[in-house]
Amino acid sequence: MTTPGRGLHGHVLETLGPEITAGEYPPGSVLRTDELAQRFDVSRSVMREAVRVLESMHLVESRRRVGVTVRPKSQWNVYDPQVIRWRLAGKDRPGQLRSLTLLRSAVEPVAAGLAARHATAEQCAELTECALGMVANSRGHKLEAYLVHDVAFHRVILDASGNEMFARLGDVVAEVLAGRTHHDVMFEDPDPAAVTLHVQVAEAVRAGDAARAEELTREITVGALQELDILAP
Repeated sequence: MTTPGRGLHGHVLETLGPEITAGEYPPGSVLRTDELAQRFDVSRSVMREAVRVLESMHLVESRRRVGVTVRPKSQWNVYDPQVIRWRLAGKDRPGQLRSLTLLRSAVEPVAAGLAARHATAEQCAELTECALGMVANSRGHKLEAYLVHDVAFHRVILDASGNEMFARLGDVVAEVLAGRTHHDVMFEDPDPAAVTLHVQVAEAVRAGDAARAEELTREITVGALQELDILAP
């Protein structure tokens, strides 16, 4: 998964990437690198580097005698954290959040059940620590501090599943949780029921209760979808 670097080409990407994902350049649009270099006041080599990053995300493709062409959304690398971030910043934020939360609802409960079977003592301890951190920051409008523990909690679940495919979704889940927080698709204080469920998941994983861990995690994702119905209809 690619993350744009800093510097001049990173500056270009932070403008051009969101424009593409927001549909300002529809599929099939041809981007003229010379014109873009002039627009952003950068050299052609900087512009080519930016295009290479966009190509790695499958947002565009370069064709001889044609130029840089925007690809259809169906071909984008929609799991790339930066693509997710750009899409969450655009007008289709509710749809993107719903799509990603549905993905979570399909994966995370199963991952939690596996974690209850495979988690190490260290992972169980880390999961408990993350859950307690969520509790400690669940009041007083401390969403940024809460987010740190929330992201860490779900990364541990995915890693502890023992499935490398699930573990690779850690960055995707992190972007979903961060997007909800940074775009005000969260209550000022997290839902107390959701916080409690995270604590109970940690307990179920530590106890090796796979069925309960899966059931509780499914409740978390269902609750997240219900919040979207309210905050991002």
